[in-house]
Amino acid sequence: MLRRLGHDAVDVRDLGLGGATDRVIAAHARSARQALITRDFDFADIRNYPPADYSGIAVLKLPDDTAASPILNLLETFVRREDWLDRLTGRLAIVEVWRVRFRPA
Repeated sequence: MLRRLGHDAVDVRDLGLGGATDRVIAAHARSARQALITRDFDFADIRNYPPADYSGIAVLKLPDDTAASPILNLLETFVRREDWLDRLTGRLAIVEVWRVRFRPA
């Protein structure tokens, strides 16, 4: 879906990082200057993953049992908002169905 919308997107599994630790995945995103989009709330800890060190971190906050379709809908809503994407670099976005919070403010 991200590629279809014109984004240069890659899945960690395509990089051979499917079983990698969060730190390895974060290091790859940082060195490749790629934004990180995840449902792993560990990435929302700005002490471990300072947003200023990244091209952006977006954490989708949804219940663990959420099906694929609502996840894709939320992600598509987020990436279609250019004003949100423009604010992402160097920041953490917590993306929920009813709101998006950016840190640092």
